[in-house]
Amino acid sequence: MPQRPVLVLRPEPGNASTVAALHEAGIEACAAPLFAYAPRVWSLPDRDEDGEWRGLLAGSAAIFRHGGPLLSTLTHVPVHAVGASTAAAARKAGFTVAQTGSGGLQRLVADLAPGRYLRPCGEAHVALSPPSGVTVLDRIVYAAKPRPLSDRAEVTLRAGPTLALLHSGEAARHFRAECLARAIPLSRVALACLAPRIAASAGEGWETIETAQSPHEEALLSLARQMCQTV
Repeated sequence: MPQRPVLVLRPEPGNASTVAALHEAGIEACAAPLFAYAPRVWSLPDRDEDGEWRGLLAGSAAIFRHGGPLLSTLTHVPVHAVGASTAAAARKAGFTVAQTGSGGLQRLVADLAPGRYLRPCGEAHVALSPPSGVTVLDRIVYAAKPRPLSDRAEVTLRAGPTLALLHSGEAARHFRAECLARAIPLSRVALACLAPRIAASAGEGWETIETAQSPHEEALLSLARQMCQTV
């Protein structure tokens, strides 16, 4: 049975790396970014009596690409990164990484030492529940602007069974809306999702929905390779 093609919907520059990894595994992959990142004008909160931040909370590598000159003034503040790729982006931008988490930003926040933390983030971000003694101040430094489903992606979806990779809940909701608007049968589209909340955001009616064993790119790629063979 021939392998089904894969739609990669995440924004650049991550889209290109995912497509390259799939091609290296011998899988047909179509780059179809559903969002484009754009920086937002932002400002730092006023300093409190303690003066300095205890740390920066980084939930995405995108903050280091789009945080602008203001973020670069904070390279002395240690970064608590949600995962390895975000930690790598922080180091490349000149920051020191104090902690690299796994399993989502909330899990990392739950173990923070008391203090005041700055969270540069995207316009669409998950709310956090910090423990007692931890204060988290959010600042939106970029926004993901939605894009229509590309003509090439639509042709791929109409040609036969397809696998779509979903890296965010926002992408899951937008992809569903785009498919419904074009009368593309959801029942012929399988979804490989980075995390359970993303799968939940995709809704029902798809051929199948599966979630990576851990919220990491390598785990999602492994799932995609498996699903291309079995669904």
